[in-house]
Amino acid sequence: MQKIKVGVLGATGSVGQRFIQLLENHPFFTVSHLAASEKSAGQTYGQVMKSRWKISSDIPAYAKDIVITLPKPSETDGVKLVFSGLDSSIAGEVESEYAQAGVIVISNSKNHRMDANVPILSAEVNAEHLDVLSAQNTKGKIITNSNCTIMGVTISLKPLFDQFGLESVMLFSMQAISGAGYPGVPSMDILGNVVPYISGEEEKAEIEPQKCLGRVVDGKIVSADFKISAHCNRVPVFDGHTVCVSAKFKKKPNREEILKAWKEFSGEPQKLQLPFAPEQTILYREEADRPQPRLDLDTGKGMTTVVGRLREDSLLDWKWVVLSHNTIRGAAGAALLNAELMYKKGLIS
Repeated sequence: MQKIKVGVLGATGSVGQRFIQLLENHPFFTVSHLAASEKSAGQTYGQVMKSRWKISSDIPAYAKDIVITLPKPSETDGVKLVFSGLDSSIAGEVESEYAQAGVIVISNSKNHRMDANVPILSAEVNAEHLDVLSAQNTKGKIITNSNCTIMGVTISLKPLFDQFGLESVMLFSMQAISGAGYPGVPSMDILGNVVPYISGEEEKAEIEPQKCLGRVVDGKIVSADFKISAHCNRVPVFDGHTVCVSAKFKKKPNREEILKAWKEFSGEPQKLQLPFAPEQTILYREEADRPQPRLDLDTGKGMTTVVGRLREDSLLDWKWVVLSHNTIRGAAGAALLNAELMYKKGLIS
């Protein structure tokens, strides 16, 4: 089988590095285009990343000799799809240029997430949202991931939303420093500390799950009608976003019904046996003190959403804790799974 040529935009950043790592020996895709800023353009990836690689494995050999270019569609040379880890300050315009040039863009940036005909795709949650791509007036298409904080939250809500309906959600996040990118939060600000503010994070956490759990009407995504209130905090953990969730349902389930819904939940990635799909989408930990980033982060190669501490809520109905790997499930891994889903559905020729 001939593999599809793909590229990585923002290849030197923290999310870009994850893409480089996860795409090694992929059965569907081969990386031929790496793009970054003017400081890196014209040099090989190995030269640039010699002292900048921050993942606990070596730079994959396939990437070392690829010459980095500027993020321009003219540099792609037959690339059909790009994974974007670009900073939001430039991502919107650059991603639109690639889509205009006929390249599919799967983005981790916030810029296009709330466009009515751009899905915030979470492969197990809302694969049907791919139907809106036909309404995009470009030869290529743009698909986005959600914010990394609410990726696991939305996955934990999906089977409950479908079966019992949602009226309101309260969430309290404890977010890892890697979510701020490299070099991230200064050590003197975060060590031994909690920072109760992350710019723009609460706004994203309060609107993106509604769109993810919405429905397609006349070629546009109509957001779900439940309300969300969010508190977002940065904590001194390297990887792994932990979120405490409370929810009120339209039809209150019992404990056994919630646990059954989580255990049985799966989506098209599992049915299609996609390479990066976790065997179990949601894993419930029975222990009183789980999930924990140090113990549970790599479950399902970082793609499983781990939940625990399910108990009744005295103000709403039920509350629980969600853990997800913010740079894998919340970013590069989710984007790769979205690409695999599109490939299997014949949306990448």
